[in-house]
Amino acid sequence: MASARSSAAGAIAVAAVAVFSCYVLFSNSSKFSWRRRVSRASRKGEKKGLIAAVGNTPLIRINSLSDATGCEILGKAEFLNPGGSVKDRVAVKIIEEALDAGALVPGGVVTEGSAGSTAISLATVVPSFGCKCHVVIPDDAAIEKSEILEVLGATVERVRPVSITHRDHYVNIARRRASEANKLAANGYRQCNGHSTEAGEFPAISMTDCKGGFFADQFENLANFRAHYEGTGPEIWEQTGGNLHGFIAAAGTGGTVAGISRFLKDKDPRIKCFLIDPPGSGLYNKVTRGVMYTKEEAEGRRLKNPFDTITEGIGINRLTMNFMMAELDGAFRGTDKEAVEMSRYLLKNDGLFVGSSSAMNCVGAVRLARVLGPGHTIVTILCDSGIRHLSKFHNSQYLSDHGLTPSATGLEFLDFQDTGQP
Repeated sequence: MASARSSAAGAIAVAAVAVFSCYVLFSNSSKFSWRRRVSRASRKGEKKGLIAAVGNTPLIRINSLSDATGCEILGKAEFLNPGGSVKDRVAVKIIEEALDAGALVPGGVVTEGSAGSTAISLATVVPSFGCKCHVVIPDDAAIEKSEILEVLGATVERVRPVSITHRDHYVNIARRRASEANKLAANGYRQCNGHSTEAGEFPAISMTDCKGGFFADQFENLANFRAHYEGTGPEIWEQTGGNLHGFIAAAGTGGTVAGISRFLKDKDPRIKCFLIDPPGSGLYNKVTRGVMYTKEEAEGRRLKNPFDTITEGIGINRLTMNFMMAELDGAFRGTDKEAVEMSRYLLKNDGLFVGSSSAMNCVGAVRLARVLGPGHTIVTILCDSGIRHLSKFHNSQYLSDHGLTPSATGLEFLDFQDTGQP
């Protein structure tokens, strides 16, 4: 670490290592070796400031869906995190582990390729760690997300959407930006703002007093998974008193559905954990058929843009390290129309103003309730609010242009009949 530790802090660290060593000693299966990497930052006692407000979000009953299905459908209100989404947990965990490992130092820049929420969370929490944020975002993401990022002080690059195999995919560019920052720091450049002749090689890096970069890598960094296995999952278990029968969520990076499903299954293997997948994503096929795409899709008949969906932050056509940690019993496929209709249904009946992924999760919750039947408790994730989706998902003209104008008066868009149970 950059600064010397006091003897008292050293004693605390030694004690923490001793406790952790005992934990490792009694871990009897290599299958769970990922559990052994617990960041020292998370063992330093109570967190302070903004990051102390991350997590411990309410688990609220979604009255309209519960009454309609005869199940208790509960939503983890992650939109109440300080950065406004479930990704706050991931941002804090990634930075803590990076600082702990020496991969990031105070004054360094955290880079990430994100469709919005993770980037906003990183930009929100990095000042608490004395760091900066550089975000690469696809230019088809809702414009308000990049505007929020700029207000938060992040450097924002908007790039055209391309395949993950392309060197200029937003994730690959973000990885390069971290490498560029590290090169600048190694060469001793004090100004890394792209205006000096020395830094002209890296015109996109925008920061002063460069102290290197760290690529957050939310898709493959298992700190994402651990944030939910160690945080969100235990909270759900405690808030329900262990009395739950099902969990469902969509996946983008896969960290949320993987961390929570693995924790809940460890607690009670009888809990049914499901995925809800948006149009264009291959995870439904992977869970239900063992392949990422159908024979027809493999023969080249897929759409040029596989994510032919207005939902943001969910759906993917590759397996991430995080998603591979999930323990799932099945999957459902959702549609854009269902997500739009669900968002309006929740707003009208529950006063819940949610974003596209939250709406899709609630579509999944009703589907799972139909499978399990009345009398069960089902938990899903309310990832973020609708405030970040005003230009697309909550824009009447945009929806009309795409044939998605909502018209349902109840849950008939899911071909669902109200059970009439309270």
